[in-house]
Amino acid sequence: MDQDKETMTIEIMANGPLIVKGAKSLRNSLGQELEVREKMALCRCGASKNKPYCDGTHKEIDFRG
Repeated sequence: MDQDKETMTIEIMANGPLIVKGAKSLRNSLGQELEVREKMALCRCGASKNKPYCDGTHKEIDFRG
């Protein structure tokens, strides 16, 4: 295994966001580049006011998924 390669991981949080680590780029549905951080929480509930990033709204709306 090549130890120089970085790995991107995606973890699905119960009733919450996707936790993405190690992404090199992120684009929206229009193909526009978005801000990338080493660790990001991406909305799954569809109610975030900061899409595609999670803003915690899933807790307010009692998102299950």
